[in-house]
Amino acid sequence: MPQIRTLSMQPNFAGKHKVFIQNIQYSNNSNEIATDILRLDEIHPVISGNKFFKLQLHIKEAIEKQFTTIATFGGAYSNHIIATACYCNQLGISSVGIIRGEEPTKKSDTLLQAEAFGMQLIYVSREAFKDKNKIVDSFKTGNYYWVNEGGYSRLGAEGAADICTFIDESYTDIVCAVGTGTMMAGLVIGAKQNQKITGISVLKGNEKLIESVMDLLTDEEQKKHFELIEGYHFGGYAKHPEALLDWMNFFYTQNKVPTDLVYTAKLCYAVNDLLYKGYFATNSKIMIIHSGGLQGNKSLKEGRLIF
Repeated sequence: MPQIRTLSMQPNFAGKHKVFIQNIQYSNNSNEIATDILRLDEIHPVISGNKFFKLQLHIKEAIEKQFTTIATFGGAYSNHIIATACYCNQLGISSVGIIRGEEPTKKSDTLLQAEAFGMQLIYVSREAFKDKNKIVDSFKTGNYYWVNEGGYSRLGAEGAADICTFIDESYTDIVCAVGTGTMMAGLVIGAKQNQKITGISVLKGNEKLIESVMDLLTDEEQKKHFELIEGYHFGGYAKHPEALLDWMNFFYTQNKVPTDLVYTAKLCYAVNDLLYKGYFATNSKIMIIHSGGLQGNKSLKEGRLIF
C-alpha cells in the first residue's frame, strides 16, 4: 500500500479539509526517482483540485467590492463551471455561467449540477463565445463580477500559487496538466528557486499556450525554471481513446488513484513516459499535481472505469 501523509487546510467556504501526499509506483522508474502525487481532488467533493485555489482570490475580491453575482465562462463539461456554481452557492452569492454552444437536448451532469447549485446558465454559439468582451458588454444592468474561463488571470494564478505551500523544498520537480495555463503560472510563482515546473499540455496544436503562461508572470518570475511539454493530448482536448481509458484503469490498479480523462490521466501517463525517456535527473523527487475534475468521467459508459 502506498504511504499517505496527511496535511490540512482551512478553505473559507466549508471548514477543515485534508490534502494527501501519496507515493506513486511507476514501472518505468529505474533511476531512483521518488514520485508522489498531491491529492487536491480530496479537498472537496465538488470544488476539488485546483479549482478552489484559482477561484479563492476572485471570490474574495468580489465580496470585498460588494458584487452580488459572479459570472464566468465554460463548456458543457467544465469543472470550472460546476466549482464556481458550488462555491457561490455555499457563500450565498448568485452565479451566472456563459456556456459554449447551443443548449443541449440532454444536459450533462455538469450542467444539471450547476443549475442545482442555483447557477443561471446562458448558452451562446461557439462563434459568439470567442468574443468574451462582447458578451460582458451585453450585460449592461446588474452587479456582475466576471471571472475568465478556467479562472485565467493574474489573480487566479496568485491563488494557485498557494498549492506550493503543500510542497516542501525537497521536491526538485513539480509536474502538472495545463489547460488555460493558470495553475502552471501559479506553481511558477509559488515554487522554490531549486524547483522546476513541468507542464503537460492537454491541448492539441496550441502554440500560444506557453505565451498564456508567460503573460501571467512578472519579468522576474519568468526567469524561474519551467517548461511546457506537448504531445500527450491523446488526440486533442477531452479526447479519450480506449488506450487512455485502459491506462486509467491500470494506473488505478497500481496506485489506487482515480484520474480524469481530460487532465490527470494524460498527466500521469506523461510522467510515466518521461521517466522511461530519462527526462528527469537521477535522484530527482517529483510532485505530481492531481488537479481534480473527476466529475468529467461521468460522460463515460457506466462500468468502463473500475473506480
